[in-house]
Amino acid sequence: MHLFIHIISIVLSCIIIWKASDGFEAASSYIGRNLKDGVRGATINAIGSSMPELFTTFWFLFAMHDKDGFAGGIGTTAGSAIFNGMIIPAIVILAVLGYGLAKRVTVSKKVICRDGLSLIFAELILIFVIKGTSLSWWHGLILMAVYGMYVVTMLSSMSEVGDDDGIREDEDKQTQHSIVKSLLTLDLKSVFIRNGINNTNAWTLLIVTMLVIGGSCALLVYACEGFAMGLGIHTYFVAVVLASAATSVPDTILSYRDAMNGDYDDAVGNALGSNIFDVCFALGFPLFIYTIIYGPISMSPDTVDNITELRVILLVSTIVAFVIYVFGDGMGRVKAYLLLLIYVLFTLFIASKAYGAEWAIEFGNFMRELIPE
Repeated sequence: MHLFIHIISIVLSCIIIWKASDGFEAASSYIGRNLKDGVRGATINAIGSSMPELFTTFWFLFAMHDKDGFAGGIGTTAGSAIFNGMIIPAIVILAVLGYGLAKRVTVSKKVICRDGLSLIFAELILIFVIKGTSLSWWHGLILMAVYGMYVVTMLSSMSEVGDDDGIREDEDKQTQHSIVKSLLTLDLKSVFIRNGINNTNAWTLLIVTMLVIGGSCALLVYACEGFAMGLGIHTYFVAVVLASAATSVPDTILSYRDAMNGDYDDAVGNALGSNIFDVCFALGFPLFIYTIIYGPISMSPDTVDNITELRVILLVSTIVAFVIYVFGDGMGRVKAYLLLLIYVLFTLFIASKAYGAEWAIEFGNFMRELIPE
């Protein structure tokens, strides 16, 4: 019975995150309306759709504290990065081909190389910065600095674009729902944007949706912890699969919408940009704040082993995905199925490791040995 309640809580938090992120995405898209395609997907859209990862990491750290909280946080961000890199592009490809919008999904090689190489660099920093059994504020500061460098580089390389107040004009034409109905359905966009979007109501919507997302992420963390206890496994393993998938729902929907509109650069750029945000800021900022308040985090050997192998798997899977993206003329069903297979194998490994399967332990040991001491 308790497991069922926790499953319902996870599903409920997932729905709330999804609905609230709709409003967040509308507000952030308006605020970033002067950014060109590709840049907007990798910055504004990526940050907006990655708020759940940031809040979930915060709740894991401040609710569970110290090593368990950090393990849950890095499990969520790294697991979400793997989900974004594999599942989202696969869904985009299969949806575009399934609806007959194109024969192949073609993404700018410049966008893939720019965001893909930036992500690989960020993951290398994560591997070589988050080492040892103790973490302090400067670890989080370094991760945040890497994301800051990425954003500055993106903005400095952006060509001038005109002020487009008419971006997504269909989003400015709100249907006249009652406020009560909009609140009950979590249609926050209709509550705050009723007569056209502007800077004032866009920022108001942004702040309110952030608060709603934060509350739903607290429910998600509580449910994951209870679900893990019911299964008799560490919360880290549930965070890597379930929490990461739940917080990746906004990324998936946003990329799907971009793909349906033919914005393939933004669809993939959002997924990769979200990963950079997850790996650097969504993990670095909570780590920085927590250690400033409570001091360094001390981790057990088991925790160190788990997060070390996870970071290596993240890097290896990203490199493999990058090769899949880059080589060949566009992306078709074969590439989509390869990406899905990688994620299925990853999930199988995490589930097997949670229950101490010998092959999973040996594979984890092999992954850790790839990092030089």
